Amino acid sequence: MRPFHYAFKVKDLASTRKFYIELLGCEEGRSSDTWVDFDFFGNQLSAHISNDRAPLDYCGLVDGIKVPIPHFGCLIDAKSFTQIQERLETAGIEFLVKPQTRYQGEVGEQRTMFVLDLSGNPLEFKSYSNDEDTFSA
Repeated sequence: MRPFHYAFKVKDLASTRKFYIELLGCEEGRSSDTWVDFDFFGNQLSAHISNDRAPLDYCGLVDGIKVPIPHFGCLIDAKSFTQIQERLETAGIEFLVKPQTRYQGEVGEQRTMFVLDLSGNPLEFKSYSNDEDTFSA
């Protein structure tokens, strides 16, 4: 599968670099005074400064939990999930959806957690118990 590219709005580059590089362990790619690219677990994120960011909308209902739409994130292995969870907890980042197991014992069982980056963008991290379930019905 080829990597995806996603461009999104942030309030500033300093706090964006702190969150994505220091907390998540992403590497910085190209940048300018108004945007920065990150290697986001093998995908390309482009963070662009903007003062016009949309309010959160918790219109998504997944396994009985309201989640913000839109959001983005990544599928990671169990070890990476735990490492990111620990880094976020140590940094005092509040979880929108606390780390939990969703669909336990079913096809699609996964660990999931939602946080806001330092610009208020919602991110989801998930780790499937069985990677083959990623696109299963």
